[in-house]
Amino acid sequence: MEPIGSYGTTWADQWDDGPDPYPTQPKNTKAKVSKKVGDGVGKTKSVAITGMKKAKVGATAGFNWIKQKYTKTTKK
Repeated sequence: MEPIGSYGTTWADQWDDGPDPYPTQPKNTKAKVSKKVGDGVGKTKSVAITGMKKAKVGATAGFNWIKQKYTKTTKK
């Protein structure tokens, strides 16, 4: 049973008198997504390389500091 006053039409039929819009050109989302993913991988790789370089420098400095402290205490 339909509600009173609907006359068997939907809201879109009552208020939208134009045709439904259709996309004029098919979207090429696969190319866009793969380009974005490729850009993201490049950025991630560069950040990882930079982080590893910083870790290497920090570890080397820490190791040298420990080595100097050890040599100072053993020479006494």
